[in-house]
Amino acid sequence: MATHNSLKIVEVYRVVPLPNSQDTTTPKSLPLTFFDVLWLRFAPVQRVFFYETFISITTFLDSVLPKLKHSLSLTLQHFLPLAGTLIWPPESKPIINYKEGDAVSFTVAESNANFYNLSVNNFVQAVEYHPLVPDLATSHERAKVLALQVTMFPNYGFCIGITAHHAVLDGKSSTMFMKSWAHLCKLGGNALSLVPELTPSFDRMVIKDPAGLEANFLNQWLNLDGPHNKSLKVWELTTPLDLVRGTFELTCTKLEKLRQLMKSVLEENNNQEQALRLSRLTLTCAYTWVCLVKAEGLRDTDLILFINADARPRLEPPTPANYFGNGVTGHLAVAERNDLLGEKGLAVAIKAITEAIRSLDYGVLSDAENRLSHLLTIKKGEVAHRIAGIAGSPRFELYNTDFGWGKPTKVEMISIDKTGAIRVSESRDDARGIEIGLVLKKHEMEVFASLFAKGLEVL
Repeated sequence: MATHNSLKIVEVYRVVPLPNSQDTTTPKSLPLTFFDVLWLRFAPVQRVFFYETFISITTFLDSVLPKLKHSLSLTLQHFLPLAGTLIWPPESKPIINYKEGDAVSFTVAESNANFYNLSVNNFVQAVEYHPLVPDLATSHERAKVLALQVTMFPNYGFCIGITAHHAVLDGKSSTMFMKSWAHLCKLGGNALSLVPELTPSFDRMVIKDPAGLEANFLNQWLNLDGPHNKSLKVWELTTPLDLVRGTFELTCTKLEKLRQLMKSVLEENNNQEQALRLSRLTLTCAYTWVCLVKAEGLRDTDLILFINADARPRLEPPTPANYFGNGVTGHLAVAERNDLLGEKGLAVAIKAITEAIRSLDYGVLSDAENRLSHLLTIKKGEVAHRIAGIAGSPRFELYNTDFGWGKPTKVEMISIDKTGAIRVSESRDDARGIEIGLVLKKHEMEVFASLFAKGLEVL
């Protein structure tokens, strides 16, 4: 057994897909599309799901763990590529290759950390969550696709950490996998059937690429530190020790009051202004963005918020809702700092976000040919403006990931402490509310929390 701070590694298993000779629909080799290639060497996406259970280590190891392992093996029958390896063959584009005997790394650990400190909305040092997610094995020649970890907090609960390769699956697809695993675990036994919305579609023919984006992105990767650099080793990003993680919520009631406030403000403007989007997510992103700009004390003239959107229903023709892989596109909301800090800052933010979303109407892939170069510029720190991104979506309904021990007490996206993104999800106990997660320096988080709370008090 190995010990890491408050974490003890109990065992590391290799979970293979349960053999199923009747399954001929799940592919064993899967090519990447331009949506996938875009993220080829970016850091993996990591989440942790916390579950409160008042059981001992012995009960967990004898009862809970076998159910998790067996249902994972069953689930991987439907998701064979997740047990495979990402490679970049000669004279070919990158592919996910699965062969019999391939497995997903499944770590079992025990922690003596405070379960409730980590699973409620306290300010917690960001690095405290790192032991709860597994590393993903990558090298220049190959990369594993998925790694999982279950960590016991004896007599209090457990958590499940997932580390997923960004070039293989986006948030929607990783959520589909987690919910499929939870579904089969809760059913128990040898149940194999998945409901249609949890049954993945691997059909790559539905992704059309008339603009040659795949070749464009592959050439950029080949020429990065190249020429002909086929490295698959993902970039390792560090998290400063002075960062803390915080969680905030906009309840359904507060969101409706925000909407009514903005409607009254917009009545004073022209008709074009009145057409601004006042959806729950737009209001949440705008309000959070304004508070964040004030808390960070930014000096940049122009500030940028990267808005992600699911391209699946917007493509021509649309891809199936259960398409498995990457399918995210996005556009930039741009606003001047002084305008965001002004009296009408929230309206300015909403207008900028509305314009970014409306730009999707001119083509979901407009300016996509420049997306990788933009991302690489940001990664190298060569961008002149502060860029914040939105990670996640309330539509994922992460709190419905029930393995049989109830809904999670908390779901965290660990990887935002390396990207600086704003995490959004549905609220756990408010069907129409939205939860926001941030990682900031402690003094910035305290200022943000004060601004966030005071702004809602006057509604």
